[in-house]
Amino acid sequence: MAYDDRQFYIDGRWFDPAVPNDFQVINPATEAPAGVISLGSATDVDRAVAAAKRAFESYSRTTPAERLALFERILVAYRAHYDEIAAAISVEMGAPITLAKGLQTQVGVGHISAMIEVLKTFKFEEARGGIRLVQEPVGVCALITPWNWPMNQVAAKVVPALAAGCTMVLKPSEYSPFSAILWAKVMHEAGVPSGVFNLVNGDGIGVGAPLAAHPDIDMVSFTGSTRAGTEVAKAAAASVKRVHQELGGKSPNVLLDDADFETAVKQSLLDVFRNSGQSCSAPTRMLVPASRLAEVERIAQRVAAAVIVGDPASERTELGPVVSKRQFERVEGYIEKGIAEGATLVCGGTGRPEGLSTGYYVKPTIFSGVNNQMIIAREEIFGPVLCILPYDTEEQAIQIANDTPYGLAAYVWSKDNVRARRVGSRIRAGQVSLNGSSGDMHTPFGGFKMSGNGREWGEAGLRDFLEVKAVIGVDAA
Repeated sequence: MAYDDRQFYIDGRWFDPAVPNDFQVINPATEAPAGVISLGSATDVDRAVAAAKRAFESYSRTTPAERLALFERILVAYRAHYDEIAAAISVEMGAPITLAKGLQTQVGVGHISAMIEVLKTFKFEEARGGIRLVQEPVGVCALITPWNWPMNQVAAKVVPALAAGCTMVLKPSEYSPFSAILWAKVMHEAGVPSGVFNLVNGDGIGVGAPLAAHPDIDMVSFTGSTRAGTEVAKAAAASVKRVHQELGGKSPNVLLDDADFETAVKQSLLDVFRNSGQSCSAPTRMLVPASRLAEVERIAQRVAAAVIVGDPASERTELGPVVSKRQFERVEGYIEKGIAEGATLVCGGTGRPEGLSTGYYVKPTIFSGVNNQMIIAREEIFGPVLCILPYDTEEQAIQIANDTPYGLAAYVWSKDNVRARRVGSRIRAGQVSLNGSSGDMHTPFGGFKMSGNGREWGEAGLRDFLEVKAVIGVDAA
């Protein structure tokens, strides 16, 4: 089935674009068109922002109980469209169907359910002596999301914005629009008031930039590359709006000398390859004791050889294509740079995997003997590529881990939990996972340094869409 989704959702209705501008969305597994959308313009942005601004007056004054009831309806509607959303994600960005039906779509249920829990207990007003602290919605929000985890990033922004009492305009990636359009249908069916949620498809120049610069937008929440994030911040600066950014990563994964290497290497490598390496928090820099380098290489090579690469529609497939021809060429270019820089190619390399002549498939690739000044160790590749870096001492491992402009996530492995926590406490990252542990839907997600600012998920995500008002006076308490 080819998708035909040229309209935008504005003020509770579907509208044709002001100026038709068709864009073919390509299925990365087949390189054939998956469907068509229209790219919007500043005129469409103006219409959507105006609708959100009108709706803010009433929606911002709804009670937490009213918003809680709304989320319960959203959850029902989302579950009704679950299989459609999973199918769209698999087609538009190449996620294996098991991943699409699993975490890629399940995370939407997770964000909605977590916010229902938060709203049941969150204090929007609190008395402190003669002062009453009131948490109020920040206003009209521009939400700009990428293609790699479509439902996660849409839900991680829309859900807390709605919970806070904000109104919004969503611009999903033009490479993964179909799942976002299904999200808009969920919003409509759940009875989100007209104008509260709006969707305009488009690219960064035609829609993203006008949204970021729009004088009636109070906050921009952006997830994407650090390069694009800096442009969003510049566009937003003139109107001094709040800017929330979740940007790139080059996450260190420190295997201490007492770690369970078989478990650590296998789990870490599968985390790198999951979603074809297109995860900003993937543990792509594996730091290992130099004396254990050969052992780690053998384990990694064995694990990589067993990964099944192929058609996303197959239940057997573990690694699908990267999202686009542009992304394929970008990842292939990094692999070429790694070879040219003198890193040891343990497995993989350039060109499609054997037996796959069509589709944007990248070989699962592992480089070893990497030093932290190589391009492949410093820049985010966003593909199924692992860099293994040797170190001599624990102190050197910490120094290498922190020697990066990014600070989104970090990983530490040790059989000594006290030691793992000590090393983790010294790594500058927004999230540190010890011995393969993972958080839940309430765990704050966001980064240090050039990985962005602010936090998403759960209560932390809600707070980023709120302003604090101090009401002072004898009756404030």
